[in-house]
Amino acid sequence: MSGNQALNVNSGIGGNADLQITTHGSDWYWAVCAVMTLASLVFLGLSFTKPRTHRLFHYITAAITLTAAIAYFSMGAGLGQVPIQAEFVRSNPSVAGAGTREIFYVRYIDWFVTTPLLLLDLLLTSGLPWPTILITILMDEFMIVTGLVGALTRSSYKWGYYVFGNLAFFYVVYVLVFVARKHAAALGPNVSRTYMTCGVLTIFLWFLYPIAWGISEGGNVIHPDSEAVFYGILDLLAKPVFGALLLWGHRNINPAELGLHIHDYDEMPNAYGVREKTGVHNGVHNGVNNGVTNGTNGTTAVNTV
Repeated sequence: MSGNQALNVNSGIGGNADLQITTHGSDWYWAVCAVMTLASLVFLGLSFTKPRTHRLFHYITAAITLTAAIAYFSMGAGLGQVPIQAEFVRSNPSVAGAGTREIFYVRYIDWFVTTPLLLLDLLLTSGLPWPTILITILMDEFMIVTGLVGALTRSSYKWGYYVFGNLAFFYVVYVLVFVARKHAAALGPNVSRTYMTCGVLTIFLWFLYPIAWGISEGGNVIHPDSEAVFYGILDLLAKPVFGALLLWGHRNINPAELGLHIHDYDEMPNAYGVREKTGVHNGVHNGVNNGVTNGTNGTTAVNTV
């Protein structure tokens, strides 16, 4: 046999839905997987052109695309899915007569990991304090979990989860548009320009995800192959393209400008048998400092959380 046999090989694993991806959808998922994998290698490769203390955003961005690559590998193989009874039976020939629809829960596992990392990229760029970053990420996780539960719900109660998820989404948008934007603007033109470029792209794309959910998992309007293309295009723009724009913007930004004071092992004060420097700030500083004083020599090491 030749060609893509993944769906045949994995047939029956997790159950077969009446409405599921075809080989065309599988091929598309494999293509997106390849792009995500290549982007991960590029982002990691670019990190080696920077000092270790300047690689934070490279590592976060590579983790985003690598996680997405694994999710798309699973979906291309027809894995990480479960059949769920469709709430609506449509007259559209592509979805007509569907009893159960294939729901990829692995997509939500991907989003549960990657969307907080995307926000971390953005919010660290804006220089937001950690408490604001944490509550924004919490709202994002709330949004993803409600989306998953809604997708797995057979009754009209799924739309209740849809509403809860969108309320959390609007909070995230509020932070990005009003709070983080002001912080980024206060840090200078390079930071502000990078934040605005990546922030506007993210907000625009994230407004399209609820629409994709509503016409696929939610409303059963489009075929799973079309769902694959819709989500795939959004993810390609929201992850590899976003990552490339972010890292390009960070080429002229020192992490210290964002309140991120990261030191390498040879700058640690005598902890690993290397040279001692007094008054060194160790760790990551973003508005919160925990100071520890060494009473024997009077030097101060600052550990930042």
